[in-house]
Amino acid sequence: MIQMNNVTKCFGTQTVLSNISFEVHKGEIFGLLGPSGAGKTTIINILTKQLEVDSGSHQIGASPFETGLMLDEDGLYTRLNCLENLNVFAGIYGIPYKKSMDALKSVGLVDAAKKPVNTLSKGMRHRLALARAILHEPKILFLDEPTSGLDPGTARGIHKLIRTLRENGATVFLTTHNMDEAVKLCDRVVLLHKGTIVEQGVPAEICERHNSVKTVPDLEAVFIKMTGVELE
Repeated sequence: MIQMNNVTKCFGTQTVLSNISFEVHKGEIFGLLGPSGAGKTTIINILTKQLEVDSGSHQIGASPFETGLMLDEDGLYTRLNCLENLNVFAGIYGIPYKKSMDALKSVGLVDAAKKPVNTLSKGMRHRLALARAILHEPKILFLDEPTSGLDPGTARGIHKLIRTLRENGATVFLTTHNMDEAVKLCDRVVLLHKGTIVEQGVPAEICERHNSVKTVPDLEAVFIKMTGVELE
């Protein structure tokens, strides 16, 4: 569903991605892991055609109207309420307005339907942004650090919804610097450091490959071992 082949991207004299190659299979949850500044958001921006590459190629198996996108900067209309925000996009996608309330229900925001966005907590804004991303039932869903800064309860709710979306046929591409989240959610992952892939595969298999002390390290321990960098 998603493929990158030897992609390199520079901003001026700074190389932010170097020879990035991976593929994402249909119906899986795929994780792009690394600390802030590793290049995760740049990869999403390239795949969603917000940035051009300097070299290499990429493709996704869905049209723009078949993809959903949730970024850290949520772009919500702060003077509109939750339902009105989703109705704007229901009109753009040409789908019934009833879908807006269905999406709010899926993220637990029905009771906040008439609340203006500028009165919402950060966690509620995250859930509203996710509701907007899944409103049109996309084939591919891009989530850029979907649980960053959220309390554990809200994060668990989003994890549950992501699994449900996958069960219903969506391919989910998410970025995170939370290795525990990646192990719980992702079928396969890529570990990214300073714009370079240092490891990729099934989380448990990555840990097994780097089990040099006869104990099972977690992904974060593997990342630190390979890069010398602790995740934020």
